[in-house]
Amino acid sequence: GQNYSMVSEFILVGFSSFPHLQLMFFLLFLLMYLFTLLGNLLIMVTVWSEHSLHTPMYLFLCALSISEILYTLAITPRLLADLLSTSHTITSVACASQMFFSFTFGFTHAFLLTVMGYDRYVAICHPLSYNVLMSTRSCARLVSCSWAGGSVMGLMVTLIVFHLTFCGSNVIHHFVCHALSLLKLACGKETSSVTMGVILVCVTALMGCLFLIVLSYVFIVAAILRIPSAEGRHKTFSTCVSHLTVVIVHYSFASIIYLKPKGPHSMDSNTLMATTYTVFTPFLSPIIFSLRNKELKNAIKKSFQRKFSPLSS
Repeated sequence: GQNYSMVSEFILVGFSSFPHLQLMFFLLFLLMYLFTLLGNLLIMVTVWSEHSLHTPMYLFLCALSISEILYTLAITPRLLADLLSTSHTITSVACASQMFFSFTFGFTHAFLLTVMGYDRYVAICHPLSYNVLMSTRSCARLVSCSWAGGSVMGLMVTLIVFHLTFCGSNVIHHFVCHALSLLKLACGKETSSVTMGVILVCVTALMGCLFLIVLSYVFIVAAILRIPSAEGRHKTFSTCVSHLTVVIVHYSFASIIYLKPKGPHSMDSNTLMATTYTVFTPFLSPIIFSLRNKELKNAIKKSFQRKFSPLSS
């Protein structure tokens, strides 16, 4: 029955607490953003141009690169603009849109990593059935389900958050319209239960994906240990190293956001920690896949040799 002044726009505090470091942050994040875009585009172009890479694993890698490019597009350009601007206001519609797209592409990324784990499981544990289980239609269906699942998660979280009433303060202590930061500004008795619901939904989805990935690797390791030769074991496991490394990086940084213990964390430290997942993870992913995947690394080298050394054999 109380009268509230409704909030129609928000203010993203971002890195305002570090005025002397904003130019450095801008240059660092800009370089990482450009490298993320170029790295993922390089992977996509290489897979497209090399016929030997037209396999399910690299189809999923291309889908993963697309999700990372779109994820960074939803967050980083706004972050870079705010670092150079004195006005950090964002309308509620733009804020909801950014939340939807960031959650959609973020969860799509997690679902695609799960699909890639399943692909490695089938390739190593059921090699004779691989072409049947991972046919073009099956791969397209798995990618479509990943994108659909990500969209459902993004829409669900955004609707839950913006179903609440925002009143009083409109200052978001973050550089992006993050759900947990926005929920702190909501009014009403149901705010605490909605906050727990959002955390539960996000953590359950991420932990569900992680459980399936771990389960896949349990069977993979068991199959590898049955290979008699050390060379054969090493060769088989090497096909999983890049994916496994990206999974470890992805979930390590995600746990900083969702599973960090409650304590006297300052707003500034929370903002800095958030960059590990929103900026550093997309930056590291193409590096890991390019350097740790021998087949892709050789294909990239061949592409550069053809373009810049036309006389070489």
